[in-house]
Amino acid sequence: MILARVLGNVVATQKNSRYEGARIMLVQPVGPDGVARGASMLALDSVDSGEGDLVVVIQEGWSASTAATGKAGAAIDSAIIGVVDRIDEESAS
Repeated sequence: MILARVLGNVVATQKNSRYEGARIMLVQPVGPDGVARGASMLALDSVDSGEGDLVVVIQEGWSASTAATGKAGAAIDSAIIGVVDRIDEESAS
């Protein structure tokens, strides 16, 4: 699972019919501190996230396909599966 910030919505004039009704979002992986890590990527949105939201992204084909479209087997690599309300970090004592 990847923690990421939603940068915005991607508009596609044509896309695979299996993705009909699904929104494609541009997300930036971040650490728990909110600092960007790595390259941005595309993910299908299954939770109605919006720009600026902190989200959880899965990057595993079968799970991403099922979460984003409700059907297994679509060629999807990444899907947003949750919006993060807050992060509680415990310090090691």
